[in-house]
Amino acid sequence: MPRILKGILTGIAILSISHTVSASSALDAFNPDFDPSGAPYRCIVSNVSHPVIKGGSAGFVLRDRIWEKSGGQIYVDFKPLSMLGGEVEVLNLLQMGAIQGMGVSSVAATNLGPRFGIVNLPFLVDSFEKLEQFVNSGPLFDHFLKAMEHQGITGLDITAYGTYGWASVEPITTLAEARSARFRIAEAAVNQLIYREWGLRPVVMPWPDVPVALRQGVINALDHTPTVCNITRKFEVAKHFTEVSYAQGLFIWIFNTAWLNSLPEDLRKLFEETVREVASEIRKEAESQEKEQIQRAKDAGIEFHRLPEKDMAEMRTRSVKVHDRYKREINRLYSHDDYRPDDYLLEVQTYLEYTP
Repeated sequence: MPRILKGILTGIAILSISHTVSASSALDAFNPDFDPSGAPYRCIVSNVSHPVIKGGSAGFVLRDRIWEKSGGQIYVDFKPLSMLGGEVEVLNLLQMGAIQGMGVSSVAATNLGPRFGIVNLPFLVDSFEKLEQFVNSGPLFDHFLKAMEHQGITGLDITAYGTYGWASVEPITTLAEARSARFRIAEAAVNQLIYREWGLRPVVMPWPDVPVALRQGVINALDHTPTVCNITRKFEVAKHFTEVSYAQGLFIWIFNTAWLNSLPEDLRKLFEETVREVASEIRKEAESQEKEQIQRAKDAGIEFHRLPEKDMAEMRTRSVKVHDRYKREINRLYSHDDYRPDDYLLEVQTYLEYTP
């Protein structure tokens, strides 16, 4: 084994051990009821989220489903709760083959696959209904999943973790109030464009750094979903949520292409079909979970707000520039692309009946 790769794997082990101290209680309920030590194929899969969040729980469902279906041939070793680090660094590990898979957030996925940014564009895929419509779009969705193939990474499907809005320490009921807040946003080009066009003050920050930054006042608002904010206890500090509903929070389930190619043909087919099967189930559960978590948050005293229609109209108008400025990245074609539209973004906008 090359020295560099050996060092990376050692680093992963150290990170996993150190994080286990804080994460073990959260993961006790998810231990497998089988012994994976004899599996011929092992697939380490990373995710930043808490496994109670349905979009992230897919990793454990995959582990058990694939183990059963493959007769113990494939063990999916799922590592949630940022056990292997922040998303940007883990993407690099995946590309190098140090790990085999990742449920990467759509916001971070643009770092290696700019085309994935289409689902982050404001007010395009902005509801669970539009998300399913996009998933069932045939060549449009297939083209989306190939966003990282030029990086040696294959996308198989997506799961959801809710609808994006703003959690905040003080209530945000107008766009003017939003412009005085310090919003944590993900390490992603699309999100930076969005907040710049909206005239807001973003603070780019890895997700594991958010709890301390929020409690210390480095940020006082958070761009995320009510499901994530409630389950990960962000509402303990930020006791308000503004329902902007401009995009769906998604995990894209991506895998190292060389590892997939190393599987026997029948096992690869089984693996890919199972990922899609589980993702479809989990997306339905995520919609129900969002309703449940919003109600739980309200029952706990969290106040939910909506912006005036004139402010929402302004944000929609300003968002057109985000679509236009990121269009080139989304429309870029690579040698592996068999679907080669003249204007992929326009095709998706038309299919989803996007109106600014």
